[in-house]
Amino acid sequence: MKALRHSLVARIVVFLVLISSLAMASIGLTVVMAKSTQGDAAAINEAGALRLASARIINVLEHPDITPSPLLATLKTQLESSTLETQPHYGLLNRMASARANAALEQLRQTLNDNIIPAVLTAHGEDAQHIAGTVARLNGFIQQIDNFVSLREHATETRISLMGRIQALFLGLITLLLITALIDTRRNLARPLRRLMRLSRAFSQRRFDHRSDFSGPDELGRLGRTLDHMAAELDASYQALEARVTHKTAELERHNHALQIIHNSSRSLYGGGNDLCASAAPLLRRLEEVLDIGPIVLSLHNEHDGSDMEILATHSHERPLYCRDLECFACLGTDEAHSDEQHIPLVDERARVLVLPVVAGHLTLGYLTVGYLEAPDSSTRQLLNTLADQLATAIYLEHRIEEQQQLSLIQERTIIARELHDSLAQSLSYLKMQVARLERMQARDFPAERQADVIGDLREGLNSAYRQLRELLTTFRLSLDKSGLQPALEQTIREFSQRLGFDIEFSHQVPPYLLSANEEIHLLQITREALANTVKHAHAHWARVSLTFQQAKLHLAIEDDGIGFESEDSPPMHYGLVIMRDRARHMGARLTLDNRPEGGTGVHLYMTPQADRLIKEGSSHV
Repeated sequence: MKALRHSLVARIVVFLVLISSLAMASIGLTVVMAKSTQGDAAAINEAGALRLASARIINVLEHPDITPSPLLATLKTQLESSTLETQPHYGLLNRMASARANAALEQLRQTLNDNIIPAVLTAHGEDAQHIAGTVARLNGFIQQIDNFVSLREHATETRISLMGRIQALFLGLITLLLITALIDTRRNLARPLRRLMRLSRAFSQRRFDHRSDFSGPDELGRLGRTLDHMAAELDASYQALEARVTHKTAELERHNHALQIIHNSSRSLYGGGNDLCASAAPLLRRLEEVLDIGPIVLSLHNEHDGSDMEILATHSHERPLYCRDLECFACLGTDEAHSDEQHIPLVDERARVLVLPVVAGHLTLGYLTVGYLEAPDSSTRQLLNTLADQLATAIYLEHRIEEQQQLSLIQERTIIARELHDSLAQSLSYLKMQVARLERMQARDFPAERQADVIGDLREGLNSAYRQLRELLTTFRLSLDKSGLQPALEQTIREFSQRLGFDIEFSHQVPPYLLSANEEIHLLQITREALANTVKHAHAHWARVSLTFQQAKLHLAIEDDGIGFESEDSPPMHYGLVIMRDRARHMGARLTLDNRPEGGTGVHLYMTPQADRLIKEGSSHV
C-alpha cells in the first residue's frame, strides 16, 4: 500500500492489471458457462424424439397387426443415450438444477423399463380397455418427458441467468475500477501535468516566480517539488544576474563616459602648452564624478634631487605655493574661488589611496595618487592606467616641446652668429685692417693718391658689408617669418625674377619637416648666392631652380643659359663661390659647379639630410 501511495506508475499498473484480470475472468467464465450449455439443445431434441416415439407406440397399439417391439427398442435406446444426461463438471455451476434433471431422466428410464415396456407388450392384441390403460400410461410417460424437458430448460435458463449476473458483477467491478482510475489519473496526473505545462510556459517566458505547490508523494509530486526548488534557485540566479547585468551596464556606461572624457580632453591636454593645471584639472574632476573616486593628486618627480612635488590636487582648499597665475582657479574650483570663506572638503577617514606611476617608457615622470572608498575593479584600474599614460605622454611632450623650443632658439642664435661671422664679421675685419693701414699712412704722411686707394677700398668694403647685411636681413626675415623652406624659396624666386626681368622656373618635391633649420638656412643662402651670380655675371634669359628628394638623397639644382664659366676645369674662386662650398661642407654635402652642355651654368648640390627631429627623440622614450 505504501508503494501504491508513493508511486503513480504503480497505481496505474495495478488498475490496468485489475481491469485486465476482471475482463479475462469474465471472458473465461462466459466461455465456461457457454460450454456448460452445450448438449441442452441436443437433449431437448432427443426428448422430442422420445415423445414422437411414445406417440408412435400409442398409434401402434391401436393397430394390432403392427408389433411395437421395434419401437420400444428404439425408445429404450434413445432414452439410454448420454446426450440426455447433464455433464457433471458443467453441472457444478448449478448443481441442484442438474441433479433434478438427471433424477427426472433416471425416473423416465425406470418408468420405461418397469411400466411402459411390460404394459405395451401385454396390451398388444388385447381388448380396448386394456389398451386404453396402456395408452394412459404412455401419456403419463410423455408428461414425464415434458417434465424432463422443462427441468433441462430450467437448468439452462438458470446457468444463463447466473452468467448474466456474473457478467453484470464483473462489468460493475470494471466500471468501478475505471472510475477510480480516471479520478486518480485526473487528480494525480492530468491536473499536475496541466500545472507543469503552465509552469513550463512561465519558465519559457523567464518568469521564475511561479510554483507548482505539489504536495503529493508520487513521482509528479517529487518532480513538482524539484521544479519548485529549481525555479526558486533560477529566480534567485536570474535576479542576481539581472542585478549584475544592470551593475555591469551602469559600470560600462561610466567607463564609456570616462573614456569619452579622456578622449575629448586629449586635445586640450596635449595642446595646453605648459599650463598643465588648466588642461588636466577639469579632466580629473570629471573623472572623479563619473568613477566615484577622489581626491586625485598629481606629483612630478625631480630627477635632479629625487624629490616629488605635488603640482595638482582636485580637492585643494588653498592655492598651491608654486601657483604662477593668481587668476587661475583650476585647483580651487569655481565654488571655492567665489566663496568668501575658506571651504574645507570633508575627507572620509576610511578612504584609501592607489598610487599609479606616471611613466613614459623607462622614464618615471611622477606619480598619480587616487583616493577611493571602495576598491576599484580591474576595468576602473585600466582606465586609471590609461589616464596615467595620457598624463605621462602630455607631460613628456610638454617637456620635449620646451627642450625643442630651447634647442631651436639656440640653433637660431648659432646660425645668426655663424652667418654674421662668415659674412659681416669678415668684412668688418677687413675694414678694420684698412682703417689701421690708413692711419699708418697718414702718420707717415703718405701721398694723397695712395691714401685715396685705401679710402676707395674702404668705400668698396663698406658697400660690400652693407650689401651682405641686407642679404642677411632678407635671408633671416624669409626663414623666420615663413614656415619651412619652400615659402622662403618661393619668395627668393619672386625677388630674383624681378631683378632678372623674367620668371625663374621653380620645382619643389621634398617631404615636409625633412630638414633642420640650419640645413634650410644653408640651402636658402646657396640658392640666393647662385642666383645673385646669375644676375651679376651670367647675362641669362632663362633660369631654373629645383629641389627634389629621391632614394634618401636631396638634390638642389640652380641652372641658367648664360655665358657660363671661362674654363670648365676650374671655375673662378669668387668670394661667393667660396662661401657656397663652405656651406656645403658644413652640411656634409657635395657641391659641383660646371657649364651645361646646352650652354650656361649649372650648380648642383647632393646631400643626405641629417635632421634631428623631435618625433625621433620621442619614439625612443614613449
